[in-house]
Amino acid sequence: MATIHLKNVPDSLYKKLEQLASDRNCPIDAQAIALLESAVAEQTLAQNRETTKPVQEIIAEIRQRREQRRTDIEWPDSTALIREDRDR
Repeated sequence: MATIHLKNVPDSLYKKLEQLASDRNCPIDAQAIALLESAVAEQTLAQNRETTKPVQEIIAEIRQRREQRRTDIEWPDSTALIREDRDR
């Protein structure tokens, strides 16, 4: 397990951490780990919410791209392209 040493922890913050640990009848280091786990989980969830788009928004983007695709070009048949590539 890794070890973290913190410097310059404000006295007021340490007292609050000490009080939380005392209220929960656990050591200060266990309380600090629990708070860190909670904060990291919350940050991770917030980042996932920011990067993940709702399904409806993704579908709307797909439809928009489909409508913007050029129609004046005759796209080659993928089967013919694969066959041509294999014959090389």
